[in-house]
Amino acid sequence: MMQRRFAEAQIQAFGQMLEKDERSQGTVGKYLRDVRALAAWLDGREASKENTAAWREHLLCMGYAPATINSMLSAANRFYCFLGLEDCRVKFLRIQHRVFREPGRELTRQDYQRLLAAAQKQRQTRLGLLMEAICSTGIRVSELRFLTVEAAVAGRAEIRLKGKIRTILLAGKLRKKLLRYAKKEKISSGEIFRTKEGKSISRQQVWREMKGLCKAAGVEKGRVFPHNLRHLFASVFYQSSRDIVQLADLLGHSSINTTRLYLLTTGEDHIRQLDRLGLVS
Repeated sequence: MMQRRFAEAQIQAFGQMLEKDERSQGTVGKYLRDVRALAAWLDGREASKENTAAWREHLLCMGYAPATINSMLSAANRFYCFLGLEDCRVKFLRIQHRVFREPGRELTRQDYQRLLAAAQKQRQTRLGLLMEAICSTGIRVSELRFLTVEAAVAGRAEIRLKGKIRTILLAGKLRKKLLRYAKKEKISSGEIFRTKEGKSISRQQVWREMKGLCKAAGVEKGRVFPHNLRHLFASVFYQSSRDIVQLADLLGHSSINTTRLYLLTTGEDHIRQLDRLGLVS
């Protein structure tokens, strides 16, 4: 009979499999956190479809957002397939299609400008430039390593991730700022954004440094995280071009449906659109 109680060695082997599949470090880390959360909740009990469904209900009762729960179930179901326990998989929560974003989670252009001003005031030059690089290109934090001195000189960066290759053009002002920063930091080649030890900056470090600006910038912490810079780029680019196909290419999305999620307006924007219809006297 197949072992239905999780062991740490199985979880680590699962992580190694994901790495062989060329999943990003962020994806691997999230999947492992979710699987360990399930294992901790099971607390030695056997894995089963019924127990996994009970875990799903537990997460709902704990106040997790449905989308978050589904992402955790995705990790669990993938782990079950890895172990050959397909019968333990459960269905995702059915979520009604959203037509707007929660305003408390949206980073506005004004928020972004205040964060840049706070970084400049605190002399966090690297962080300020890093935020400008993400927000003006739409790249992921995990793709920062492709912003090299060579890319800044050429005016384009070749992003190679998840088995796909795409080219990102760099605005003239960004190129100049990247090269000026690299020269000041005596970086003659390779990655521009590095730690003091010369290593790539981690997602966690970028997240932590951005959160550290919130109080000085007067921006709610719930709005401030690296991925929201990517959302802001998508929103501003689409407002300017109205070309969702090109935007999907720039963001590296395989499906336009994914890109659509980046273009959701807030509930307040939606209300203003309804008011402009003039259907209430």
